[in-house]
Amino acid sequence: MSESTLAEIYGWTLERHILEQQRTVEGATGEFTKLFQQLALAGKIIASRVNQAGLVDVLGVTGETNVQGEQVQKLDEFANQALIRVLEAGGQVCLMASEEVEDPIPIPTKFPRGKYVLMFDPLDGSSNIDVNISIGTIFSVHQRVTDSDAEPALSDCLQPGYKQVAAGYIIYGSSTMFVYTTGQSVHGFTLDPTVGEFFLSHPNIQMPKRGKIYSVNEGNAAKWSDDVRAWVDDFKISDEDRGRPYSGRYIGTLVADFHRTLLKGGIFGYPADNKNPNGKLRLLYEGAPMAMIAKAAGGDASTGTQKILDITPTELHQRVPLYIGSADDVAEVERVLG
Repeated sequence: MSESTLAEIYGWTLERHILEQQRTVEGATGEFTKLFQQLALAGKIIASRVNQAGLVDVLGVTGETNVQGEQVQKLDEFANQALIRVLEAGGQVCLMASEEVEDPIPIPTKFPRGKYVLMFDPLDGSSNIDVNISIGTIFSVHQRVTDSDAEPALSDCLQPGYKQVAAGYIIYGSSTMFVYTTGQSVHGFTLDPTVGEFFLSHPNIQMPKRGKIYSVNEGNAAKWSDDVRAWVDDFKISDEDRGRPYSGRYIGTLVADFHRTLLKGGIFGYPADNKNPNGKLRLLYEGAPMAMIAKAAGGDASTGTQKILDITPTELHQRVPLYIGSADDVAEVERVLG
């Protein structure tokens, strides 16, 4: 690699990238940049603990059950607390919500409050922690809608996805990457652990218009509707004119499956079924932030009958079916299910 290329890469940290964007926004106060500094710090703390899995006592369950009725993993709890403790003191957030916590998380009165509302899945894919498969943190940022003189309220969290001001994820795998969008483009930053900084490695990510990979848990096929089964079966038909067959790839961690789909194209699906008629993935912590990223990268996201970004949530832990990926692949599932 040439010296100029190294200079270009190692000059563009996550912080510098956001500062450069901030300069183009009239009236910007720097709060958004500080918020992302805190998110990056939380990501580094979580990554350091994830990388010690198997060496220190961070694997296994705590014995607790979360609001979703799932066993809480030790790393789940660590990641949740890391995000809360880092973000609550920064002064940029007025309210938070976590997939692991039943109610919105207020900011203690001893800390200043900002204008942003942060929602997050602290450690997506926790069932894969002990088998060394990529896991991640997903986050969504809104501006509060209640009066700044009033107490933040549940209504600040229950906003449709198209009102997000930013969304992203941090994936902990062969490397740690921070991927985010503010709605116009998607950029990926890779953590260099030797210097402790995220450097721009994937500028302006664009999802292929159509892919060659489908990602769905076919172990649930017996519970699907006939239309969903027909949609999946169609991927396996040999038809060169339609680019069939597709390759099947399913990791079982939304962050990991979506990250591959973002870079390679194709579609990830988690359909509703007769056990989960409203779907299983959470709208505010998984569906909406990933949909914003997909849209900004030229892809799309849908329930099969409605765009994910158009849904106005009515519950903090609302679930939805999710089909997300290349625009043509999502349009096709909407034709089948719509």
